[in-house]
Amino acid sequence: MELKKFVPWNWFKKEDEFTRQSTLPVIRRGDSQTLSPVRQFHQEIDRMFDEFFHGFGFPSMGLGRNFPSLAQSEWLKPTVDIEADEKEYTISVEIPGVEEKDFSLELNDSTLSIRGEKRQQKEDKQTDYYRMERSFGSFQRVISLPEDVNQDGINAKYTNGVLTIKLPRKPSAKTESRKIQIGGNEKQIAP
Repeated sequence: MELKKFVPWNWFKKEDEFTRQSTLPVIRRGDSQTLSPVRQFHQEIDRMFDEFFHGFGFPSMGLGRNFPSLAQSEWLKPTVDIEADEKEYTISVEIPGVEEKDFSLELNDSTLSIRGEKRQQKEDKQTDYYRMERSFGSFQRVISLPEDVNQDGINAKYTNGVLTIKLPRKPSAKTESRKIQIGGNEKQIAP
């Protein structure tokens, strides 16, 4: 029995490390809530939960120091679905509204990085009013690949806002069973 099959692979172990290295802390001067001891305590509890669950392979909840809104965290981390069968892994990344030229896919050692930029613009003209909304933001996902991925055979396609990445698996080494003879005479090993 192969125990490795029962241990889940942490696909996002390098993502949180990369996020911690690339983000800069934001300090707002003059914000009365920043100095509040209750808010500091709340931030510390959130940080502790983030670090605790990170050890089990869960991605960061994104609560941290600056309390980003849900909409902001959606921009930074598109939804990822991962499926596996005996022949390949399939990773689906939802990035609706993004053109193919606005994102890139990069493989470095056993890390797959998906980076891009979302741009949305809504314009509403009526006789009584004019409204324009714009939002821009960059996103990235960093995915750690298991050892059994055949990195030369990776391919990707982008259709209707979903990036689908196929990662073929290397064939597992087949173990042969053989009979071992049991001898009648015991040999002693000299010290």
